[in-house]
Amino acid sequence: MIYLDNAATTMHKPQVVVDAVARALCSLGNAGRGATSGALDAARTIHGCRSKLARLLGCPRADHICFAANSTAALNTAICGLVHPGDHVVTTVLEHNSVLRPLNRLAAECDVQVDHAGCDPLGRLDYDDLERLVTPGTRAVVVTHASNVTGNIVDIARVAAIAHAAGALVIVDASQTAGSAPIDMEGMGLDVVCFTGHKGLMGPQGTGGLAVMPGIDVAPWAMGGSGVHSFEPLQPLEWPTRLEAGTQNGHGIAGLSAGLDFIEAEGGVDAIAVHEASLARRFYKGVRDVEGVAVYGDQDQQGRSAIVSLNIGDIDSAQISDALMQGWEIATRPGAHCAPLMHRALGTERQGVVRFSFGYFNTADEVDIAVDAVRELAG
Repeated sequence: MIYLDNAATTMHKPQVVVDAVARALCSLGNAGRGATSGALDAARTIHGCRSKLARLLGCPRADHICFAANSTAALNTAICGLVHPGDHVVTTVLEHNSVLRPLNRLAAECDVQVDHAGCDPLGRLDYDDLERLVTPGTRAVVVTHASNVTGNIVDIARVAAIAHAAGALVIVDASQTAGSAPIDMEGMGLDVVCFTGHKGLMGPQGTGGLAVMPGIDVAPWAMGGSGVHSFEPLQPLEWPTRLEAGTQNGHGIAGLSAGLDFIEAEGGVDAIAVHEASLARRFYKGVRDVEGVAVYGDQDQQGRSAIVSLNIGDIDSAQISDALMQGWEIATRPGAHCAPLMHRALGTERQGVVRFSFGYFNTADEVDIAVDAVRELAG
């Protein structure tokens, strides 16, 4: 199979990740639950991964890396822990439902006012519209680093400057970019960055988290076991315990830690980004002039995610994706991609789009086969 659905998950993992998970399954106990060798090994593994993530994301404190099951859980934690009843929040039409639905719920249940900055016909964020919507009194701006539909990148440093000028916080959804695009929380002025482990970071599913700058008071969202301070009636407020109720996924985090080591050994985020971008560009150049093919997003944008989404005529995207799998064993993602406002803005609500997303383990030969398949389907 030619796997071109890396924006959903990187199915092909480095062998070091597989090995790390297997070792952890046979050796790790429960971190923070006693002083046995297994518990201490688990604690060391989890702390080591925190430190690596802090370096990768430019977070000044490793104990402000809080693990979660995925970026959706992290975004719920950040949004619900920072936004209060009656607050005003600005987000964008580029967002995934992991941002939209928590905000919709707060709007319905807590009288939170939510505004959505728009985009241009290529799906690029309208920064002027964003700046118009962010006013003194706005509590937070919640924004994706890159659209999971078009691959368009967002200038999150510019967004942070707009937010901070009005006294608002900025929460970044880095699901599509952590591990494959540079992120520097201190340098870019980011307050919270939410990430998943199973995409660009090359870790297992069930891993992710949020990085929080010192001084940002994210209230505990979930409460439960912490291994310490057991007689306190509420979740302890020390970092990272305040946002990590219950047993952590030590086995998955061991794999995530190995994925971070792999990224560093391969030359770091920049090297991975160059490789993935070259594959996406090769594919785009091969399909852009095919009659009947419509490509979405700004494919000339620098630093964009390695995504090329397209349609062929008025054929439903699911039909094209099925044909690619049945005829060429090429895995893609059709449909709405959990991003309803992005599709509404692009005019693809009914048809959806076929998303090709490229990862580090894809090859130029695989790209060329995919190009030939699109040409044949459009012929």
